[in-house]
Amino acid sequence: MQPVNLKEKIPQEEFDYQTLSGVLAEYAAPRDKITSLIKQGVIIRVKKGVYVFGKGWRRHPYSLETLANLIYGPSYISLEYALQFYGLIPEQVHTVTSVTTGRSRRFSTPVGEFSYWKIPMTAFASGMDLLQNTAGGTYLIAVPEKALTDKIQSERGLLLRSRENVERYLVENLRMDMNDLSQLNSKRIEEYAVLYRSQKARSLAAFIQYIAIPFR
Repeated sequence: MQPVNLKEKIPQEEFDYQTLSGVLAEYAAPRDKITSLIKQGVIIRVKKGVYVFGKGWRRHPYSLETLANLIYGPSYISLEYALQFYGLIPEQVHTVTSVTTGRSRRFSTPVGEFSYWKIPMTAFASGMDLLQNTAGGTYLIAVPEKALTDKIQSERGLLLRSRENVERYLVENLRMDMNDLSQLNSKRIEEYAVLYRSQKARSLAAFIQYIAIPFR
């Protein structure tokens, strides 16, 4: 099988071992063929069981977001990377951050850094969207309100007991814009606060509600 046929049989730039081994099933030793394809640069092993096409064989740029879902699961993108994705924080985030129900992990790969923060199952099951990447693949990412709730929950020792505390953290620490904050849905955050059983999230919801109508 020539590499060009491999591309015809695998529609996405990001794929797992099951997909790849299925395409190579006609070979007597698919694992050996995979090793050969890696050595030739036809595919890149991102981590065990996850691959992308090599530079000379790509039809489109690979999606870090789709890879984040594949590398470790169950998971979806959230925290700083999602906040940057929605334009809610100004800093460029170089690590693709996600939440998971598994243990917290970090992966350094040939295509970038990926981190996963463990949250309770009750908090994990809501607040995500399925989006499409530029090549037609898909990935799961937290909605803005969930990404921000996950972020404050990940901050150990953070106390948000007053409006002043919340505003200081959001504006000074995260450098978020008050007008952007006023557009968030406080009711969603209240729902996540219940799922997290979090007073911090309740304080966040109250602050968003306070500044939203009217924006002060």
